[in-house]
This record gives sequence, C-alpha cells and structure tokens, in this order.
Amino acid sequence: MQLNFRIIVHIMGLLMLFNGSFMLLAALVSGIYKDGATLDITLAGLVTLFAGIMAMFYTRQHKKEVKRKEGYIIVTFGWIVMSMSGVLPYLFTGSIPSFTDAFFETISGYTTTGASILNDIESLPEGILIWRSLTHWIGGMGIIVLAIAILPLLGIGGMQLFAAEAPGPGGDKLHPRITDTAKRLWLIYLGYTLLETLLLKLAGMSLFDAINHSLSTLSTGGFSTKNLSVAYWNDQPIIQYIIMVFMFLAGTNFVMSYFAMTGKVQRILKDEEFRTYAIFIGVFALVASLLVYFQANVTVSEYHPMVWGAAESSFRHGLFQVLAIVTTTGFVTADFTSWTPFLTVFFFGLMFLGGSSGSTSGGIKVVRHMLIIKNGILEFKRTLHASAIIPVRYNQKSVSEHIVYNIIAFFVLYMLLFIICALGLGFLGLDFESAIGGAASSLGNVGPALGDLNPVVNFSSLPNFGKWWCGFFMLCGRLELFTVLILLTPFFWKRT
Repeated sequence: MQLNFRIIVHIMGLLMLFNGSFMLLAALVSGIYKDGATLDITLAGLVTLFAGIMAMFYTRQHKKEVKRKEGYIIVTFGWIVMSMSGVLPYLFTGSIPSFTDAFFETISGYTTTGASILNDIESLPEGILIWRSLTHWIGGMGIIVLAIAILPLLGIGGMQLFAAEAPGPGGDKLHPRITDTAKRLWLIYLGYTLLETLLLKLAGMSLFDAINHSLSTLSTGGFSTKNLSVAYWNDQPIIQYIIMVFMFLAGTNFVMSYFAMTGKVQRILKDEEFRTYAIFIGVFALVASLLVYFQANVTVSEYHPMVWGAAESSFRHGLFQVLAIVTTTGFVTADFTSWTPFLTVFFFGLMFLGGSSGSTSGGIKVVRHMLIIKNGILEFKRTLHASAIIPVRYNQKSVSEHIVYNIIAFFVLYMLLFIICALGLGFLGLDFESAIGGAASSLGNVGPALGDLNPVVNFSSLPNFGKWWCGFFMLCGRLELFTVLILLTPFFWKRT
C-alpha cells in the first residue's frame, strides 16, 4: 500500500493553522497587557500561518482518504510539527533563546507534562505565559481530536485519526459519528475551563492567573504563572480546593462528565474505573495526609500561614499532591520529596498510576491496572481449572483476550521504556534518584520528579541531549507508546 503523503502534508498544514491562530490569540493578550512582546509573538503566528497555508495550498489536489498508516504518521508527526512551530514565540521574543530549551518547554507543554527549564517564570511577558498555558490546553484533549471536528469540511474522514490518537482500552463514544464525539468532548472541555476560570477569579485570583491555571488544570499540564506554582496561594486554601476539584474532573473519563450533564448518574456510579479511581484518590490522600500530619515535621515557612489549622493544612497538601501526581497535572503546593522517605517512594509509585481512560491525564491509566490485576487473580483459578474458560470481566461484560493481551503488552513495554529512559539519564550523569524520577515523570507526563529534578527545582540542569531524550519519552507517553513506536518498526514502512 502506497502512503498518501499529500494528505499527510495537507493535515500538517491544517495543524499549523491551528497553532498560528492560537499564537495570534497570545499576541492579543500580549497587546492588552503591553508587555513588549506583541510584535514578536504576532510575527511567530504569521510565520506559522504562512507555512500552514503553503503546505495546504501545494497539496490541495490530494486523495481525501486517511488510512490506518497515514493516521499513525499524522498523529505522531503532527505533534512534532506543532512542537517545532510552537518554539517560535519563545525564540522570537528571546524568552528562551536556546532552541533545545525552547523545544523542551514546548513539547512539555503539548504533551501536558509540565516539566520546565525556566527558572524565573514571573519575569516572562504575559503573552509568553499565556502561550505556555495554551500549549497545554491544545495538547490536553489532543490536537487530532480538534482537527477531526474540522476535517469533514475538507471532505476527509477522521476515524483513523481518532483511533491513533486514543489507542487505549476505553471505547465509549458519545455519538456514533466521530466528529460529533469530538465536538462534544471539546464543548465539555471548554465549559470546564470557563467555569474554573470564573471560580478562581471569584476566589481571589487575578483574571490572568485564573485563565492560565484553568488552561493548565483541565489539560492536566501543570504550567503555572508563579515560580512557586500553586504554593503561591498557600494562604488561600479555597483557591487550592477549586483546583483540586477540576484536577479530579480532568483525570476522569470525559464520557462520565457527559453522562452527568445528561442526568445519567447511575451510569457513572456503575462504572468500575470511575469507582476505582475515586477510591484510589481517597485512600492515597488519607495515607499522605496522616503521614504529613504525624511525621513530616511541617515547617512554618513551607505551610505558612496555616489558615484553618495544622490538620486541615496537612489534609489539603496531602490531597493536593496525590491528585496532582495521579492525574499527572504536576502542580505543587510543597516539595513532597522533603516530607519523609516513605512519602517520596509513595509519590514515585503514584507516577505510574495515571488517571482514567478518556481523560486528559497521562500515565498507564486506572483501567489498565484494573484489568491486569483481574487477569492475574483469574490465573489462579485457571491453574486449578485448566479446562475452564474464565474471561476477565469489566463493567459486567467480558473483555476479549485481544484487549487483555494488548494491555499486558502495553504494561511490559511501558516498564521497558521507563528502564531505557532511566538508563539514558544515568548515562548522562544523573544520580539514581534523579534518573528514575525523571524517567517516570517524562514517560507518565507527570512534571515534577525526584532528586535534582524535584518539584522545587526543574529540568534546566539536564544536558542538551537529556532534554531531547526526555522529550521523546514525553511524546511516547502522551500518545500511549504504540502510536509512536510503531513508526520505528521496519514492517510499518513496507509496502503491502
């Protein structure tokens, strides 16, 4: 089968149009705040728009069909093209003069990892701060999911793109037509973003900070406008509780939100993954909060002021960090690696959990853990009853062996990539704690890590190759491994 390169380039052009348009939005914000970066960000947007228009113009005569192979290429290279063009506002304004650093910041944004190389975020122009947050927001629901809502206007079907963008086990659809599904997802996503912005503004945040943190929260990204991240508002607990609510929602399957909005609450309560996700959050938050209260030797400087007492402060910080790590949002209210050695290992383990399938979070996802555990338990029964057919059941339905094998393969591959990433960081000179923390954070799109990459530092100390190395694993994690790695196999490129 010959690849349809024209349609690939055509959609790359469409994605650059999206990117350029959002850059102009950032330029508008820059102009409103008169931060001195308006012209440079506008130029970056115009360059990106021009490149997109040229790509679409020269490939306008194309076969309007996207097959499976083209879908995988478009998704992976779409993220790379968006990241490559997304560096322009940083470079043109001089906010991040190094291309390597700018690319790391950009791909960390689009993959909603939230790891940063910036040491003084508050010195950046408002236009650049909003651009950082917009890269999260664009990447959160997936560039391709946005594009497939527009593709029918070009006479192009989008089912193959959706399958490549969301290859996880969750297969719920809100509407039989994939484009209508994409539109509904974006409406929910946009609605949550606007609601959080309003609530944060009412709680005392400035409008600018409220918008940025809403963009970062719903995308489970973690970029903040403050050097201290959300710890900047440690004296305003209500702000942190609002962010916690939306982190929880962002880590939940968006189909559940649709059911809630249409009055189908019973379907939410019966969903095994949602129940497990909620129980995990509750139990882990309780463990963290109790240990923070009794063992972490809470310091006045870290938690000051304790507005509602030490018990509430411990509960809030414990719950916040559990939500931030499990949903892979990556906001911080304190340096959890300074609490106790047990909690450091505890949060490291949570980096491998992930939120729900169909959410904007990264990681392995709760449903995969559930099905792996269920299959492991059933292996004991199968050992005793060798001739019995005992299927894995999820939401009272049998799960096909193909899906179970796919999930086991995903888990093995995920752990293998984690080891490879950690080995690479170790080879570059990072100590053991920093290497495994950086690997888990990059692959799981978490953001904060351990050791020299802990929540109160960042990734700026990484060698240049280390930044590209972590960027590759961020992309693998965001696109759930197979979409990226299949392009590295020889048989993918063979003509069949």
